[in-house]
Amino acid sequence: MTEGATSFVEGGDAEKSGGSSEQDERSGQDTATGAAESPESADQVAETETSEEAGLPDDGEESGEAAGDRVARLEAEGDVAADYLEELLDIADIDGDIDLDVEGDRAMVAIVGGDLKLLVGQDGEVLEALQELTRLAVYRETGERSRLMLDVGGYRAQRRTDLVALAEKVVEEVRTSGEPVRMAPMTPFERKIVHDAVAAKGLTSESEGEEPDRRVVVQQA
Repeated sequence: MTEGATSFVEGGDAEKSGGSSEQDERSGQDTATGAAESPESADQVAETETSEEAGLPDDGEESGEAAGDRVARLEAEGDVAADYLEELLDIADIDGDIDLDVEGDRAMVAIVGGDLKLLVGQDGEVLEALQELTRLAVYRETGERSRLMLDVGGYRAQRRTDLVALAEKVVEEVRTSGEPVRMAPMTPFERKIVHDAVAAKGLTSESEGEEPDRRVVVQQA
């Protein structure tokens, strides 16, 4: 995403991200895994996407889950995800290692090493689909929704750095012009990064539109 992807809009029409509902874009993915998703899991995933963008607390925070129990649960999620991804790598004959970690209230899973471009895809589209499939694999195994974050070849880490820099540049545009800036469409993960970066600079941001064209609007506080 480049600076040229932003454009000015009139304020007042954007829907606040904290109260928005992220739509589910997982059609056809069950066929790829050979397993049907339950109706309940679709609602859970939609709720997960909303909390990722809005920064809402997860189930562990809301229920007062003990820190030790939460870490053990997230480590178990990571183990299930690793088994699923290792099998996928074997089937696809792709070399890669699985790194597992727990960061805050989220299991962090990363595929590293080798040529992994096929698992990232254009603009991270394959990575997003693979993350969703991995979350569903965890759900089928544990019966619990998962907010695990999957990275491949450091793509998300680099994307985060790029988005923070872009958000800071847009903040300066808004301060200079006094007008809102409407950014290019992003995933919930990407919008959350932008919302946080904008808030850190003292401005406000909202999300507008429907998936897959949902985007961030940055404006004066």
